[in-house]
Amino acid sequence: MIVRWLRQTRGDDRGGVTVFAAVCVIALIGIIGIAIDGGSKMRATERADYIAGEAARAGGQAIDPADAISGTAIDIDPQAAAAAAQAYLNSAGATGAVSVSDDGKTLSVTVTSSYDTRFLSVAGIDSLSVTGHGKATLLHGVTAPEGN
Repeated sequence: MIVRWLRQTRGDDRGGVTVFAAVCVIALIGIIGIAIDGGSKMRATERADYIAGEAARAGGQAIDPADAISGTAIDIDPQAAAAAAQAYLNSAGATGAVSVSDDGKTLSVTVTSSYDTRFLSVAGIDSLSVTGHGKATLLHGVTAPEGN
């Protein structure tokens, strides 16, 4: 009699565990997807930073030879530096912007790209933007770097 009364008052909860398990599985897949796509975006950002840094170094090698040979100044040749950095970006298959500071001492490169998501595309996020920055500052000196 007590068992019958407990069954009647408790109600029917058959299938409740199935709904709970489905919700938990969906949440876990979402968390795993965010972790995988987030980590992959970080790797893509590191690659963009690396490419931008190498492009800046390549452009930083293009000093103005007339001023450097005469010893009057050591400055970046803006056109040659931008061309060298852009050539490196093209060889790496990247797109970006190159700029030379007004004093001709610093070359900045910004690489823009995108990462195509794997798991977040289910939620409608097909790609994430990626930006990398690189900068080369021209220094010279015999015993220690000095400015101009």
